[in-house]
Amino acid sequence: MRKSLVLVLGVAAPVAALAANPPSALTGVAAGLWEISGAPGTQAPVRQCVADILALSEYEHRGHACSRKVLSDAGRSTLINYTCGSAGFGQTQIDVITPRSLRISTQGISDQLPFNYVLQARRVGDCTKTASVTHH
Repeated sequence: MRKSLVLVLGVAAPVAALAANPPSALTGVAAGLWEISGAPGTQAPVRQCVADILALSEYEHRGHACSRKVLSDAGRSTLINYTCGSAGFGQTQIDVITPRSLRISTQGISDQLPFNYVLQARRVGDCTKTASVTHH
Protein backbone atom coordinates (compact mmCIF):
# COMPACT_ATOMS: atom_id res chain seq x y z
CA MET A 1 0.00 0.00 0.00
CA ARG A 2 2.82 2.40 0.86
CA LYS A 3 4.42 1.89 -2.60
CA SER A 4 1.08 2.61 -4.28
CA LEU A 5 0.67 5.81 -2.32
CA VAL A 6 4.18 6.95 -3.25
CA LEU A 7 3.48 6.16 -6.91
CA VAL A 8 0.18 8.07 -6.86
CA LEU A 9 1.77 11.07 -5.15
CA GLY A 10 4.71 10.94 -7.56
CA VAL A 11 2.34 11.19 -10.53
CA ALA A 12 -0.07 13.67 -8.95
CA ALA A 13 2.61 16.21 -8.03
CA PRO A 14 3.75 16.90 -11.64
CA VAL A 15 0.11 17.12 -12.80
CA ALA A 16 -0.67 19.61 -10.02
CA ALA A 17 2.43 21.62 -10.94
CA LEU A 18 1.28 21.83 -14.57
CA ALA A 19 -2.14 23.04 -13.46
CA ALA A 20 -0.60 25.71 -11.22
CA ASN A 21 1.68 27.11 -13.96
CA PRO A 22 -0.09 29.08 -16.67
CA PRO A 23 1.15 28.95 -20.27
CA SER A 24 4.18 31.21 -20.72
CA ALA A 25 2.17 33.50 -23.02
CA LEU A 26 -0.07 34.35 -20.05
CA THR A 27 2.54 34.72 -17.30
CA GLY A 28 2.33 38.53 -17.22
CA VAL A 29 -1.49 38.55 -17.26
CA ALA A 30 -3.05 39.05 -13.82
CA ALA A 31 -6.32 37.86 -12.38
CA GLY A 32 -8.79 40.55 -11.42
CA LEU A 33 -11.80 42.41 -12.76
CA TRP A 34 -12.04 42.00 -16.53
CA GLU A 35 -14.37 43.74 -18.98
CA ILE A 36 -15.36 41.37 -21.79
CA SER A 37 -16.96 42.52 -25.02
CA GLY A 38 -18.10 40.64 -28.10
CA ALA A 39 -19.99 37.86 -26.34
CA PRO A 40 -23.02 36.66 -28.31
CA GLY A 41 -26.30 38.08 -27.03
CA THR A 42 -24.71 41.03 -25.24
CA GLN A 43 -24.69 44.63 -26.37
CA ALA A 44 -22.64 46.12 -23.55
CA PRO A 45 -19.36 44.81 -22.16
CA VAL A 46 -19.68 42.40 -19.23
CA ARG A 47 -17.55 42.88 -16.12
CA GLN A 48 -16.40 39.67 -14.50
CA CYS A 49 -14.06 38.85 -11.64
CA VAL A 50 -11.61 36.25 -12.96
CA ALA A 51 -9.43 34.31 -10.51
CA ASP A 52 -7.89 32.05 -13.18
CA ILE A 53 -7.02 33.65 -16.53
CA LEU A 54 -7.30 30.26 -18.25
CA ALA A 55 -10.99 30.26 -17.30
CA LEU A 56 -11.46 32.84 -20.07
CA SER A 57 -10.61 30.08 -22.57
CA GLU A 58 -13.85 28.36 -21.53
CA TYR A 59 -16.05 31.46 -21.73
CA GLU A 60 -18.81 29.68 -23.65
CA HIS A 61 -18.94 26.98 -20.98
CA ARG A 62 -18.49 29.10 -17.85
CA GLY A 63 -20.18 27.46 -14.91
CA HIS A 64 -19.44 23.94 -16.21
CA ALA A 65 -16.74 21.60 -14.96
CA CYS A 66 -14.24 21.40 -17.82
CA SER A 67 -10.80 19.96 -18.38
CA ARG A 68 -8.28 21.69 -20.60
CA LYS A 69 -5.09 20.96 -22.47
CA VAL A 70 -2.63 23.52 -23.81
CA LEU A 71 -1.90 22.62 -27.45
CA SER A 72 0.59 25.39 -28.17
CA ASP A 73 2.22 28.17 -26.23
CA ALA A 74 4.48 30.47 -28.21
CA GLY A 75 5.33 34.12 -27.80
CA ARG A 76 2.19 36.05 -26.95
CA SER A 77 -0.32 33.39 -27.97
CA THR A 78 -1.62 30.14 -26.53
CA LEU A 79 -4.02 27.57 -28.00
CA ILE A 80 -6.18 25.55 -25.62
CA ASN A 81 -8.51 22.58 -26.16
CA TYR A 82 -11.12 21.91 -23.50
CA THR A 83 -13.96 19.47 -22.85
CA CYS A 84 -16.95 19.88 -20.56
CA GLY A 85 -18.60 16.47 -20.65
CA SER A 86 -22.10 16.50 -22.11
CA ALA A 87 -22.14 20.33 -22.15
CA GLY A 88 -19.71 20.36 -25.09
CA PHE A 89 -16.15 21.27 -25.96
CA GLY A 90 -14.11 24.02 -27.51
CA GLN A 91 -10.82 25.30 -28.79
CA THR A 92 -9.66 28.77 -27.85
CA GLN A 93 -6.73 30.90 -28.89
CA ILE A 94 -5.75 33.65 -26.45
CA ASP A 95 -3.56 36.41 -27.88
CA VAL A 96 -1.97 38.79 -25.40
CA ILE A 97 -2.10 42.31 -26.82
CA THR A 98 -0.79 43.76 -23.54
CA PRO A 99 -0.88 42.26 -20.03
CA ARG A 100 -4.20 44.11 -19.59
CA SER A 101 -5.71 43.37 -23.01
CA LEU A 102 -6.53 40.00 -24.58
CA ARG A 103 -8.07 38.77 -27.82
CA ILE A 104 -9.92 35.49 -27.30
CA SER A 105 -10.98 33.50 -30.40
CA THR A 106 -13.15 30.54 -29.47
CA GLN A 107 -15.13 27.88 -31.29
CA GLY A 108 -16.68 24.52 -30.55
CA ILE A 109 -19.94 22.86 -29.56
CA SER A 110 -22.15 24.04 -26.71
CA ASP A 111 -25.39 22.25 -25.85
CA GLN A 112 -25.16 20.39 -29.19
CA LEU A 113 -24.90 23.62 -31.20
CA PRO A 114 -21.80 25.15 -32.83
CA PHE A 115 -20.32 28.45 -31.66
CA ASN A 116 -17.57 30.63 -33.06
CA TYR A 117 -16.80 34.18 -31.90
CA VAL A 118 -14.07 36.58 -30.83
CA LEU A 119 -13.97 38.34 -27.46
CA GLN A 120 -11.97 41.34 -26.37
CA ALA A 121 -11.01 41.26 -22.70
CA ARG A 122 -9.58 44.21 -20.81
CA ARG A 123 -8.42 44.17 -17.21
CA VAL A 124 -10.06 47.11 -15.46
CA GLY A 125 -8.97 46.59 -11.86
CA ASP A 126 -8.94 44.34 -8.86
CA CYS A 127 -11.93 42.33 -7.72
CA THR A 128 -13.99 43.62 -4.85
CA LYS A 129 -15.09 41.30 -2.07
CA THR A 130 -18.68 41.47 -3.34
CA ALA A 131 -17.85 40.79 -7.00
CA SER A 132 -18.62 37.37 -8.40
CA VAL A 133 -15.56 35.28 -9.13
CA THR A 134 -15.17 32.85 -12.02
CA HIS A 135 -13.19 29.72 -11.14
CA HIS A 136 -12.52 26.66 -13.27
